[in-house]
Amino acid sequence: MSTLPSPDSTDPAVTRATDRPDVRVRPATPGDLERVAEIAAPFVRDTCVTFEEEVWDASAWQRKLDDVTARGLPFLVAEVDVPTKRGTAGGPVVAGYAYASAWRPKPAYRHTAEDTIYLDPAHTGRGIGTALLGALLDACSAAGVRQVVSVVADVPEAAASLPLHRRFGFAETGRLTAVGFKHGRWVDTILLQRSL
Repeated sequence: MSTLPSPDSTDPAVTRATDRPDVRVRPATPGDLERVAEIAAPFVRDTCVTFEEEVWDASAWQRKLDDVTARGLPFLVAEVDVPTKRGTAGGPVVAGYAYASAWRPKPAYRHTAEDTIYLDPAHTGRGIGTALLGALLDACSAAGVRQVVSVVADVPEAAASLPLHRRFGFAETGRLTAVGFKHGRWVDTILLQRSL
């Protein structure tokens, strides 16, 4: 698979314009990883949306970023401008992230990736998930990915993920029953898939 251009590239697959001018999607940098860790932590601690049980710090996220990009896959963040108390535009803040990872370790799976998308709950309903998933699929296609799989925990907190993926042409391809155990309960996952 090919590698993504550097973050300062003008390639449209890297920095993606959206129909929301206040949302900018770009490749993640090491400077974003503290914010990525902040966004991920409550999902790990308090929900079954992710089956991860350990909260990662920025150094663990750096290892994930290194692994993803070494495979030629995208790791993206979405930035929005946060207004100040006086109503003027404040600085940009990372409001969500998305990345693609290897679906399975065996070599024949090398053209299939799994997507992951998380948003800061304070920034939902602004088109950020749509911007991230669109940019992620574009970047996956540019990297030579042929199939993208999404594994969605069947819990109320993950309900928005299903319609988001369906809007992008993902089809439900199966269910794995009681494959995750977290917070004292068994959780199913729903598998969705899209060809690029």
